[in-house]
Amino acid sequence: MMSMEAAQPLIDYFQKIVPLTENEQQWVSECFKPRLYRKRQFVLQEGDVCKYFNFVVRGCLRMYKIDDKGVIHILQFASENWWINDNDSFHSNLPSELNIDALEDTMVLQINLQDLTYLYKKSRKFNLIFRVLLEKAYATLQQRLLQNISSTAQSRYLSFVEKYPHLLNRLPQTQIAAYLGITPEFLSRIKSEMLKNDR
Repeated sequence: MMSMEAAQPLIDYFQKIVPLTENEQQWVSECFKPRLYRKRQFVLQEGDVCKYFNFVVRGCLRMYKIDDKGVIHILQFASENWWINDNDSFHSNLPSELNIDALEDTMVLQINLQDLTYLYKKSRKFNLIFRVLLEKAYATLQQRLLQNISSTAQSRYLSFVEKYPHLLNRLPQTQIAAYLGITPEFLSRIKSEMLKNDR
Protein backbone atom coordinates (compact mmCIF):
# COMPACT_ATOMS: atom_id res chain seq x y z
CA MET A 1 0.00 0.00 0.00
CA MET A 2 1.22 3.48 -0.86
CA SER A 3 1.86 5.90 2.00
CA MET A 4 -0.46 8.86 2.48
CA GLU A 5 2.53 11.14 1.89
CA ALA A 6 3.20 9.58 -1.55
CA ALA A 7 -0.50 9.89 -2.40
CA GLN A 8 -0.70 13.54 -1.28
CA PRO A 9 -0.31 15.18 -4.74
CA LEU A 10 -3.28 13.14 -5.98
CA ILE A 11 -5.34 13.74 -2.84
CA ASP A 12 -4.68 17.49 -3.19
CA TYR A 13 -5.84 17.30 -6.81
CA PHE A 14 -9.05 15.49 -5.84
CA GLN A 15 -9.71 17.90 -2.96
CA LYS A 16 -9.94 20.77 -5.48
CA ILE A 17 -12.91 18.98 -7.06
CA VAL A 18 -14.61 17.72 -3.89
CA PRO A 19 -13.42 17.45 -0.24
CA LEU A 20 -12.47 13.92 0.83
CA THR A 21 -12.90 12.36 4.26
CA GLU A 22 -9.95 10.63 5.94
CA ASN A 23 -11.38 7.25 4.93
CA GLU A 24 -11.70 8.37 1.30
CA GLN A 25 -8.11 9.61 1.34
CA GLN A 26 -7.05 6.24 2.73
CA TRP A 27 -8.85 4.40 -0.10
CA VAL A 28 -6.98 6.57 -2.63
CA SER A 29 -3.64 5.60 -1.08
CA GLU A 30 -4.69 1.92 -1.15
CA CYS A 31 -5.92 1.86 -4.76
CA PHE A 32 -3.30 3.95 -6.57
CA LYS A 33 0.22 2.56 -7.04
CA PRO A 34 3.37 4.64 -7.63
CA ARG A 35 5.47 3.78 -10.68
CA LEU A 36 8.60 5.35 -12.11
CA TYR A 37 9.09 5.32 -15.88
CA ARG A 38 12.55 6.14 -17.18
CA LYS A 39 13.02 8.43 -20.17
CA ARG A 40 11.96 6.62 -23.39
CA GLN A 41 10.29 3.79 -21.44
CA PHE A 42 6.84 2.73 -22.66
CA VAL A 43 3.79 3.11 -20.45
CA LEU A 44 1.66 1.61 -23.23
CA GLN A 45 2.56 0.10 -26.60
CA GLU A 46 0.30 -0.22 -29.63
CA GLY A 47 -1.32 -3.67 -29.61
CA ASP A 48 -1.35 -3.96 -25.81
CA VAL A 49 -4.39 -3.35 -23.62
CA CYS A 50 -4.26 -0.12 -21.61
CA LYS A 51 -4.35 -1.39 -18.02
CA TYR A 52 -3.90 1.87 -16.09
CA PHE A 53 -5.22 5.38 -15.66
CA ASN A 54 -2.09 7.48 -14.97
CA PHE A 55 -1.75 10.65 -12.89
CA VAL A 56 1.60 12.40 -13.45
CA VAL A 57 3.33 13.50 -10.24
CA ARG A 58 6.50 14.69 -12.00
CA GLY A 59 7.95 14.37 -15.47
CA CYS A 60 6.24 14.25 -18.85
CA LEU A 61 4.53 11.56 -20.94
CA ARG A 62 3.24 11.70 -24.50
CA MET A 63 0.51 9.73 -26.24
CA TYR A 64 0.95 9.23 -29.96
CA LYS A 65 0.20 7.20 -33.08
CA ILE A 66 2.69 6.23 -35.78
CA ASP A 67 1.12 6.19 -39.25
CA ASP A 68 1.91 3.83 -42.14
CA LYS A 69 4.65 6.20 -43.36
CA GLY A 70 6.36 6.19 -39.96
CA VAL A 71 5.25 9.73 -39.08
CA ILE A 72 4.54 10.37 -35.40
CA HIS A 73 1.27 12.14 -34.55
CA ILE A 74 1.16 13.29 -30.91
CA LEU A 75 -2.32 13.43 -29.40
CA GLN A 76 -1.41 14.57 -25.91
CA PHE A 77 1.35 15.55 -23.52
CA ALA A 78 0.85 14.91 -19.80
CA SER A 79 3.07 16.66 -17.28
CA GLU A 80 2.60 17.40 -13.58
CA ASN A 81 -1.03 17.08 -12.39
CA TRP A 82 -2.26 15.78 -15.76
CA TRP A 83 -3.93 12.45 -16.54
CA ILE A 84 -3.22 10.15 -19.45
CA ASN A 85 -4.52 6.82 -20.75
CA ASP A 86 -6.18 5.29 -23.80
CA ASN A 87 -9.68 5.53 -22.41
CA ASP A 88 -11.23 3.28 -25.05
CA SER A 89 -8.76 0.44 -24.49
CA PHE A 90 -8.88 0.91 -20.70
CA HIS A 91 -12.65 0.44 -20.50
CA SER A 92 -13.15 -2.03 -23.36
CA ASN A 93 -10.12 -4.23 -22.58
CA LEU A 94 -9.28 -4.19 -26.31
CA PRO A 95 -5.79 -3.67 -27.81
CA SER A 96 -4.76 -0.02 -28.10
CA GLU A 97 -3.84 1.71 -31.35
CA LEU A 98 -1.76 4.22 -29.40
CA ASN A 99 1.60 4.46 -27.65
CA ILE A 100 2.40 6.27 -24.41
CA ASP A 101 6.04 6.80 -23.44
CA ALA A 102 8.15 8.96 -21.15
CA LEU A 103 9.89 12.06 -22.53
CA GLU A 104 11.58 12.52 -19.13
CA ASP A 105 12.00 10.29 -16.08
CA THR A 106 8.39 10.33 -14.90
CA MET A 107 6.69 9.36 -11.65
CA VAL A 108 3.01 8.43 -11.94
CA LEU A 109 0.29 7.21 -9.63
CA GLN A 110 -1.75 4.64 -11.50
CA ILE A 111 -4.98 2.75 -10.97
CA ASN A 112 -6.44 -0.25 -12.78
CA LEU A 113 -10.10 -0.67 -13.76
CA GLN A 114 -10.86 -3.10 -10.94
CA ASP A 115 -9.59 -0.70 -8.26
CA LEU A 116 -11.30 2.25 -9.93
CA THR A 117 -14.61 0.34 -9.84
CA TYR A 118 -13.93 -0.40 -6.16
CA LEU A 119 -13.52 3.34 -5.47
CA TYR A 120 -16.80 4.07 -7.29
CA LYS A 121 -18.56 1.58 -5.03
CA LYS A 122 -16.95 2.88 -1.84
CA SER A 123 -17.95 6.52 -2.36
CA ARG A 124 -20.09 8.41 -4.86
CA LYS A 125 -17.53 11.22 -4.72
CA PHE A 126 -15.18 9.21 -6.92
CA ASN A 127 -17.89 8.89 -9.56
CA LEU A 128 -18.15 12.69 -9.51
CA ILE A 129 -14.38 13.22 -9.61
CA PHE A 130 -13.82 10.94 -12.60
CA ARG A 131 -16.87 12.28 -14.40
CA VAL A 132 -15.37 15.78 -14.09
CA LEU A 133 -12.01 14.47 -15.37
CA LEU A 134 -13.59 12.80 -18.39
CA GLU A 135 -15.75 15.84 -19.18
CA LYS A 136 -12.61 18.02 -19.14
CA ALA A 137 -10.74 15.54 -21.33
CA TYR A 138 -13.63 15.39 -23.81
CA ALA A 139 -13.84 19.20 -24.00
CA THR A 140 -10.07 19.42 -24.56
CA LEU A 141 -10.28 16.79 -27.31
CA GLN A 142 -13.11 18.69 -29.04
CA GLN A 143 -11.12 21.95 -28.92
CA ARG A 144 -8.05 20.22 -30.33
CA LEU A 145 -10.06 18.60 -33.14
CA LEU A 146 -11.67 21.93 -34.01
CA GLN A 147 -8.27 23.64 -34.06
CA ASN A 148 -6.80 20.99 -36.33
CA ILE A 149 -9.54 21.42 -38.94
CA SER A 150 -10.06 25.17 -38.78
CA SER A 151 -6.97 26.95 -37.35
CA THR A 152 -3.69 28.06 -38.87
CA ALA A 153 -0.44 26.48 -37.69
CA GLN A 154 0.44 29.76 -35.96
CA SER A 155 -2.80 29.84 -33.95
CA ARG A 156 -2.28 26.17 -33.02
CA TYR A 157 1.20 27.07 -31.77
CA LEU A 158 -0.17 30.00 -29.74
CA SER A 159 -2.75 27.67 -28.22
CA PHE A 160 0.03 25.23 -27.32
CA VAL A 161 2.01 28.04 -25.65
CA GLU A 162 -1.08 28.97 -23.63
CA LYS A 163 -1.85 25.39 -22.62
CA TYR A 164 1.67 24.06 -22.01
CA PRO A 165 3.86 27.12 -21.12
CA HIS A 166 5.86 25.01 -18.65
CA LEU A 167 6.81 22.55 -21.43
CA LEU A 168 8.17 25.03 -23.97
CA ASN A 169 11.74 24.71 -22.70
CA ARG A 170 11.42 21.06 -21.68
CA LEU A 171 10.37 19.59 -25.03
CA PRO A 172 12.44 19.37 -28.22
CA GLN A 173 11.05 21.32 -31.19
CA THR A 174 10.48 18.01 -33.00
CA GLN A 175 7.97 16.95 -30.31
CA ILE A 176 6.09 20.26 -30.37
CA ALA A 177 5.98 20.17 -34.19
CA ALA A 178 4.60 16.58 -34.13
CA TYR A 179 1.87 17.72 -31.73
CA LEU A 180 0.98 20.66 -34.01
CA GLY A 181 1.02 18.51 -37.16
CA ILE A 182 3.78 20.50 -38.86
CA THR A 183 7.49 20.04 -39.63
CA PRO A 184 10.14 21.34 -37.19
CA GLU A 185 11.36 23.68 -39.97
CA PHE A 186 7.90 25.21 -40.35
CA LEU A 187 7.68 25.63 -36.58
CA SER A 188 11.01 27.51 -36.62
CA ARG A 189 9.65 29.79 -39.34
CA ILE A 190 6.49 30.52 -37.31
CA LYS A 191 8.55 31.39 -34.23
CA SER A 192 10.88 33.64 -36.27
CA GLU A 193 7.92 35.52 -37.77
CA MET A 194 6.37 35.97 -34.33
CA LEU A 195 9.66 37.37 -32.98
CA LYS A 196 9.84 39.85 -35.89
CA ASN A 197 6.26 40.99 -35.26
CA ASP A 198 6.97 41.50 -31.54
CA ARG A 199 9.85 43.90 -32.24
